[in-house]
Amino acid sequence: MPEISRRAFAGLVGGGAVTAVAGTAATAGAAENAPAERPFQARHAASSGRRPNILVILGDDLGWADLSSYGAPHIRTPHLDRLARQGVRFTDAYSGSATCSPTRFSLYTGRYPGRTPGGLAEPIGNRTQGLDPNHPTLASLLKKAGYATALIGKWHCGWLPDYSPTKSGWDEFFGNHGGVLEYFSKLGQLGDYDLYEGDATYEDLRYYTEVLTERAVEYVGRDHDRPWLLNLNFTTPHWPWLAEDDEETGAEIEARIRAAKTQAEVVAALNHYDGGSVEKYREMVESLDSAVGEVLAALRRSGQEENTLVLFASDNGGERYSYNWPLSGEKFVLLEGGIRVPTIVRWPARVDGHQVSHEPNFSPDWAATLLEIGGARPDPAYPLDGTSLAGYLLRGEELPERDLFWRVRANRALRRGDWKYYQDATKADHLYNLAADAREQADLAPDKPELLAELKASWEKTAGTLLPYPN
Repeated sequence: MPEISRRAFAGLVGGGAVTAVAGTAATAGAAENAPAERPFQARHAASSGRRPNILVILGDDLGWADLSSYGAPHIRTPHLDRLARQGVRFTDAYSGSATCSPTRFSLYTGRYPGRTPGGLAEPIGNRTQGLDPNHPTLASLLKKAGYATALIGKWHCGWLPDYSPTKSGWDEFFGNHGGVLEYFSKLGQLGDYDLYEGDATYEDLRYYTEVLTERAVEYVGRDHDRPWLLNLNFTTPHWPWLAEDDEETGAEIEARIRAAKTQAEVVAALNHYDGGSVEKYREMVESLDSAVGEVLAALRRSGQEENTLVLFASDNGGERYSYNWPLSGEKFVLLEGGIRVPTIVRWPARVDGHQVSHEPNFSPDWAATLLEIGGARPDPAYPLDGTSLAGYLLRGEELPERDLFWRVRANRALRRGDWKYYQDATKADHLYNLAADAREQADLAPDKPELLAELKASWEKTAGTLLPYPN
């Protein structure tokens, strides 16, 4: 891996994120003399008939404004900024939930997490929970349509022996089953070693981001004889707060895990509440950016760049050291900071670059989109909750009016157009106009009781179709 730059901390002030909200290119990422972003417009070019390769890259707990192209004044992400310039940057894209595993359920199934028992865990924390291997997934459906499929990195949809990517449609798996691990020892939240190739443990004590990057570079560089889907799920910048040169701190966390007598003590060690800093977080995000840059360079060298659709996003909002301005909230809650995430799409063969889109979308939409683009049919027994964006991206069709829906134990939220209904942990209802108030400070519930009631009723109608939370 390239050495991470040691730029001086630039301060936590600046208006980059505000311009990003407005939909103009953030100046922090505009080092190259590139045209300014323009509002998205489909190319309307005829298709070659060739289905694209699909590379889906997830950051872990990466906040909405943690990229310089989204406004971070102190984090430099040149590779992801370049990806945004070469494609479409979405300002109003959301994760399917406010924590790791429910969002992954929604991305892999195209459905609300609450459709399946495993999706009710927020997040999954033991071996009894997971994604039912009989449930169709993005991978199993694309595989049926002729794609090779692989998942590299964080799975977090259940542990062996009952759950695994290879049981849910991915031909190949190299990564960790759990939600978190120590970056060097690979000890995870259950206290045991958690790096696997297929269903067998794989020994590698190097920095995890480097290991995953190496595997992804190898995969995209192969001589593939059919289109492929690669889900590349980094754990960066999720805690513990460790960069490439932090082996000593990693060893201290490893010792605490090995000395733990309960799983709670293991998780406490990994939570790393006595560590980290804004500067350390910057190093981790820049490490993620370098890793993505290496994978994209390998894709370019392979000659597959033109007809590979790359989707980059985060699994939920940031926390602790993340930079989310001007959004409120963070991971675990359904305020904007907990669910609005950086999202970039690049497909040179079909989509022009230097574009920005303000269309609201969320994780289930991308499952529906990738299935349509890949020529795969959803299983009618498991109807999708997501709406395909393929018509919008490729043919200039308007997206239908629809609600974006979220449910977690402590919160509820629904977005319709610019309006958002939000219920907090005290069961108080709020109404925000996100176009005017992305920070969710001006509660308009008292001024618009009829609209509040309408959105609340819509939320309750959808919630009534989901599985109840277990007591």
